[in-house]
Amino acid sequence: MGEQRVFDREMAELKDLILKMGLLVQGLIHKSIEALKTTNRDLAEEVIQEDEKVDQLELEINEMCIQLVALRQPEASDLRFLMTGMRIANDLERIGDLAEDIAERAIELMGQPLLKPLIDIPKMSKLAQDCVGLVLDSFVNRDINKAKSIWNKEKESDALRDLIHDELVEIMSKDSGTVTRAIPLLLISRHLERICDHTTNIGEEVIYMVEGKVVKHSGGA
Repeated sequence: MGEQRVFDREMAELKDLILKMGLLVQGLIHKSIEALKTTNRDLAEEVIQEDEKVDQLELEINEMCIQLVALRQPEASDLRFLMTGMRIANDLERIGDLAEDIAERAIELMGQPLLKPLIDIPKMSKLAQDCVGLVLDSFVNRDINKAKSIWNKEKESDALRDLIHDELVEIMSKDSGTVTRAIPLLLISRHLERICDHTTNIGEEVIYMVEGKVVKHSGGA
């Protein structure tokens, strides 16, 4: 019984680490777009520095999962939890990288007037942060309905990315001098869309963890 209690505690610690990593990347998305909106170089640099913490957490989570598999020889449902934990950490690490890229694009744009008011990019950022929160909630509570709800949000994100793309292409076609200001915004919208893609991956992993079956949704480009 004592050994089971130790294992349960270790599993709880692992869950807490994954939550910590998820909340950190959620904050990095917010900060990267705030840096863009407010032309705050210090905030952008903070995102770039904090992404190192995300990388470290992924290594820590992976090491813990491998040790628990090797030492505890978990049953099927616990083994799925551990395998899912490693894959979620990988997706969260990639989200952190994308937030860092957004911060770098924000720095590129500093000192230049914006081509247009920032409306759709902050909407995409809010969607991306909501998606991270939803999948973390679905993971912690083993809630497959919340995991599946990500798919509609991904479609919203795709639609906003397409809207931003079309607007920026039109601006560039009318004035080639705008290209250096438009391209970073195009990349930022693509990064935000990719963040939502990664949360969809996490949602699919949660469904696998809970139900033991692989799910690949077919909604969205």
